[in-house]
Amino acid sequence: MKPITQEWVNKAEGDFATAQRELQVEQTPNYDAVCFHSQQCAEKYLKACLQEENIAFKKTHDLTTLLDLFLPVKPNWATLRPTLDALTTYAVEFRYPGVSANQSIATQAFQDCVAVRQIIRQDFSL
Repeated sequence: MKPITQEWVNKAEGDFATAQRELQVEQTPNYDAVCFHSQQCAEKYLKACLQEENIAFKKTHDLTTLLDLFLPVKPNWATLRPTLDALTTYAVEFRYPGVSANQSIATQAFQDCVAVRQIIRQDFSL
């Protein structure tokens, strides 16, 4: 694995740990943060995949855009599209006043993150 790819993986793991930790907080968990860091984990893992394959990408939080760039390498990952669509909304949806995540939404976001993370980590043999 290239050093820059490893940096993306390390950043993704930091987001994963933050989402996981916040989901386990007993008093006043920040469900918005769980959703955001779940999305960020998936985003950084996708960018790690692209980086490893020397596929250029622009700054974006749209996970399906990143997926589309990677599909020529892993066409079977097209099955991830619905999960990545759902996660994409969490990049900004709960970051500002007006709408907040609840436990159910945060739990689903984290489960989606876990699924994407597992597939990518298996691909990297991590």
